[in-house]
Amino acid sequence: MTDLGPDAMGERPPDYRAPQAESLLRQVIEIVEAARPMPLSASSMINKEEVLALLQATVQGLPEELRAARWLLKERDDFLAKVQTEGDQIIATSRTSAEQMVQRTELVKTAEERARRVVAEAEDKAREMKLETEDWCDQKLGAMEIVLDRTMRTVASGRSRLQGARPPGGDPAEAVPESNEPDGFFNQDDG
Repeated sequence: MTDLGPDAMGERPPDYRAPQAESLLRQVIEIVEAARPMPLSASSMINKEEVLALLQATVQGLPEELRAARWLLKERDDFLAKVQTEGDQIIATSRTSAEQMVQRTELVKTAEERARRVVAEAEDKAREMKLETEDWCDQKLGAMEIVLDRTMRTVASGRSRLQGARPPGGDPAEAVPESNEPDGFFNQDDG
């Protein structure tokens, strides 16, 4: 804030003096009150020269005192205007700061909402991809199961034919094939 000392409102005029008109007028009042009354009259006897000198000094000092009073009023008005301007600037700065904080808050809220949407979309996409992957794996495993099942049946069928072609208790090397027709298997030795 501003210091309110003697020079708080700027420099005083170089020929500034404290107001004297009031003290001069009080001296005139004291002279009139102390004057001797005239007999049988409401009039009083005063020293004409003394009163005139005081009144002339008062009249001569009035323009200077009025100028000083005007200067004080101007300084007061300038000070009030300066304080008002500073107050307006503080209010404007505060409003700007508040608006910026509100905008930042809105930006943060918007960013957080967008981040939540992006995360939710990513989680949904991840779930969808996981389900698709599980379905694909299940399809491939099912296809492999079918192939393996066929392969197992073919192997079992081949084994049972091999066991049926042997004579009971005989040597497998002495076994003679029952027929020369292929039973669904290609024999590379038969050509």
